[in-house]
Amino acid sequence: MSDRGDTFGEDRSAYDSLGADNAPERDGAGRLFLENPMEHRSPETHESPFKGKTGLMRVWNAFRYSLAGLRAAFRHEDAFRQECILAAILIPVALLIPVGPLGKAMLIGSVLLLLIVELVNSAIEATVDRVSLERHRLAKRAKDIGSAAVLIALVNLAAVWGLVILG
Repeated sequence: MSDRGDTFGEDRSAYDSLGADNAPERDGAGRLFLENPMEHRSPETHESPFKGKTGLMRVWNAFRYSLAGLRAAFRHEDAFRQECILAAILIPVALLIPVGPLGKAMLIGSVLLLLIVELVNSAIEATVDRVSLERHRLAKRAKDIGSAAVLIALVNLAAVWGLVILG
């Protein structure tokens, strides 16, 4: 089984036109192994060789990858777990507060926005760490900007809840 972002892939159709000389290596299970997957992409499509599913299978796979991402974030990211606990408290509270449907939507939307921004921040941090664990000013900048986005989402959450509840 392969992950989308790894250098393993199972879709062999993208390589049919490469010929025997340019065929990528395979691992022991017959999966493609690529040092640089982008080297073997088809020049006429200019797309990743790992793309290939369409229709309902693509939607199903995207759903599975999304669940895997949520599980990974919950397992490895303390801040995401804390914000999930916050969401588990605030979303039921938002449904119980005596405000109109638009107010409820704004309350819940601000909580969900925080979770979304935290997921993006975690993805940025994981990508930066994957590239290099060395200290670098651009890595710091990327992580700081992601953190700033989470801070803004938290301030937004507090502002929306304060305005909707207080009036």
